[in-house]
Amino acid sequence: MNFIVGDIGNTSTRICLLNNRSKILRSVIFNTKNIFLRGYINKIFKKLFRKNVKKDILFSCVVPLAIQKIKSRLKKNKLNVLEIKKLNLKKLIKINIKNINQLGSDRIVNSIEGKKFYNCLIIDFGTATTFDIVRKGKYVGGVIAPGVKSSIKNLSQSTALLPLIDLKYNQKSYGKNTKDALNAGFVWGYEGLINNIINKITLNWKNDYKIILTGGYANLFKKIIKRKTTIDQNITIKGVSRVYRELL
Repeated sequence: MNFIVGDIGNTSTRICLLNNRSKILRSVIFNTKNIFLRGYINKIFKKLFRKNVKKDILFSCVVPLAIQKIKSRLKKNKLNVLEIKKLNLKKLIKINIKNINQLGSDRIVNSIEGKKFYNCLIIDFGTATTFDIVRKGKYVGGVIAPGVKSSIKNLSQSTALLPLIDLKYNQKSYGKNTKDALNAGFVWGYEGLINNIINKITLNWKNDYKIILTGGYANLFKKIIKRKTTIDQNITIKGVSRVYRELL
């Protein structure tokens, strides 16, 4: 049977319909704030629901109020909404940190999916820029840095004359105008930040680690990361899907 999974982030939410081989059949992405609009969630699920769809729906979520709202909306339709941390994730991956409750669900499912590579580093360009490390099939920790888009937005909102910009990769020199100067600051600044964090993490690595990029700026920063990387924009949904198949 087909089934539905989703990822609720601070900025955006993605909900997908998958078949029994975990192939994505339908995908909807929207602003997380829309979850709180009257009737919005029911409209989304009308687009996703077809015959032969399981009643259990699984989410990774970093916005507790959002999943509570979805639960209350879908309860009337006799649908069972679950968050991944309600399941026994220890069956899927060993998490070597002090408090799993402090680890975002999106980062957990990314690591569960990345576990198949045995050793990997997952960089997610979301509201925050996160670096998560899977070593010998275990989650061993990570790094959280400011998100690119949120940093641009915060700078613009905090100043009277600096505009919002869309980053461009081909920054050849320092800026001759405000937009180019901002672009240089963010592209060159994050180039240094990202490569430095990767170097710090991989300093004592003796084995090859797969570096996976995901999130809004993955394509842009793949061009300036000095190590071999791969992009997987479905890694979070794949991780939630894996949890669904193995634990539900």
